[in-house]
Amino acid sequence: MNHAPTTPYAALGGEAAVRRLVDRFYDLMDELPEAYAVRKLHPDSLDGARQSLFEFLSGWLGGPPLYVQKHGHPRLRMRHLPYAIGPRERDQWMLCMRLALAEEVADEGLRHALGEALQQLADHMINVAPATA
Repeated sequence: MNHAPTTPYAALGGEAAVRRLVDRFYDLMDELPEAYAVRKLHPDSLDGARQSLFEFLSGWLGGPPLYVQKHGHPRLRMRHLPYAIGPRERDQWMLCMRLALAEEVADEGLRHALGEALQQLADHMINVAPATA
């Protein structure tokens, strides 16, 4: 029996699952003291960030290209240049994302693959040298 290859979007559970992942991610960013540096890069309300990440991840995961339809090419690094993102902010972003993935993605293989791919994206967003202590 031939099965068409499934997208990560479909494997995750589609729109509702992506929304849950994004909501949990930003809830964690809001709640965890360990995420303070990355949280303070965001406005008081995370509503816009939630919507943007949801739209981006939908297309990035192989679902509807909502972000591209609304804003054009993501140009992630360029869009993040106004924010000072160093290894600390990247690590805090990934802490929230890995915890959200652990809670929201039951499939271990999918969770690992998404974590690795998101780590590469997060690494690419670094635009400042690490602070020296």
